[in-house]
Amino acid sequence: MTERVVVVGDALIDELRDDAGVREFVGGAALNVAVGLARLGIPSALIAMVGDDAAGAHIRSYLDDFGVELIATPSPLGSSRAVSTRSSTGEPVYVFNEAAQGRRIHFGDAERAAIRDAAMVAVSCFPFDDAAQTSELADALAASTAPYAIDPNPRSGMLSDRAEFVRGFEALVPRSALVKVGEDDAALLYGQTLDALRDHLVGLGASAVLATQGASGATLESGEVVVTRPVSTFAGRIVDTMGAGDAALAATVAVMAQGTPSTDEGWGAVLQSAMDVAAATCRFEGALLRTPSALQSLDLDSIGT
Repeated sequence: MTERVVVVGDALIDELRDDAGVREFVGGAALNVAVGLARLGIPSALIAMVGDDAAGAHIRSYLDDFGVELIATPSPLGSSRAVSTRSSTGEPVYVFNEAAQGRRIHFGDAERAAIRDAAMVAVSCFPFDDAAQTSELADALAASTAPYAIDPNPRSGMLSDRAEFVRGFEALVPRSALVKVGEDDAALLYGQTLDALRDHLVGLGASAVLATQGASGATLESGEVVVTRPVSTFAGRIVDTMGAGDAALAATVAVMAQGTPSTDEGWGAVLQSAMDVAAATCRFEGALLRTPSALQSLDLDSIGT
């Protein structure tokens, strides 16, 4: 049996607003990765803050549906919520509630044991600008032999101290098995290009860096290996880009949890799978990971309507 991957980060309700009205989805970058792994056949658990309210019950039920264990930190402010207004290109603009802005994770015995026993750990949308939280996470990771992946995934609406966020994030980069970054991360955190950030992270000691560049595809660098893939082309229009990065990370971690590639061919296959899954996910509303097989028997003109 495949050992499970433990994902650490956020869980929330995505409230989408556009010309079609208002719709709610269970989301959060870390939650999307945990559910994505489960949909790819990798057992997973999620460590996140969830409120004892109707939204929290919805989050718990959703995770149960996909067989993802939730190790929850209670939230005195209720569950996190992100209100996103969709632009004409499909890119959401977020406003976060007080619970999301003040999110914290309790690293108790259950959380530390889960991290210690994991086949791999993935960290996404973690409050690296909270020095105490970052220290607790670092301690839990140091007590485990599991390789870990990091997606800083900063959100301007939840970022209280950019310099501290960068410091906390970079403190964990040297031991990481994978760091995933995108164009938005490079601009928001560093004010530089994605290629420059990739070079910087490699220089800090990341074993592998997955750099996603939206419509321009992605590059994966590990040691002497550098592979690039364009965005995968499928029939049907792009409906929602919200979960693309999370899907790409889940697809990459799903392979690495069972053995890290070492060749151009191996990493190329990983990156191609990540691009395929991301492209399929973009053809549905919401951030739930989809595989190309989900497109085979559908009326593609009606997806997302």
